[in-house]
Amino acid sequence: MAAATETDQFPCVLTVRVPFPTARLASVALQSLQVDKELSPLVRRTFTISPSVSDANVAGDQEKTLHVEYRATTNRMLRVAVNSFMESLNLVIEVMEHLDADVLAAEAHSS
Repeated sequence: MAAATETDQFPCVLTVRVPFPTARLASVALQSLQVDKELSPLVRRTFTISPSVSDANVAGDQEKTLHVEYRATTNRMLRVAVNSFMESLNLVIEVMEHLDADVLAAEAHSS
């Protein structure tokens, strides 16, 4: 009997891509969010940072898009895990908006 692959065990998959104005902010978000481990053994999560899709053609572009891939045993477990992640992401972004100089500088340039 062949061993079950991760795709067989965790068939429900969702990738969340979150672009940030700078590579440093993407890294801060990654470091802030990855410390909270998934509570359920029925969910797997991986974090990566890469160039944003809109900047992919720019040579030497810094990595500034946070990618979070979720794998779960059921759609319900996937939904619960992603909802929890979104709440944590919202908190991290709100803190950045209020306390981070790079976010304030980006807002000033866009206005």
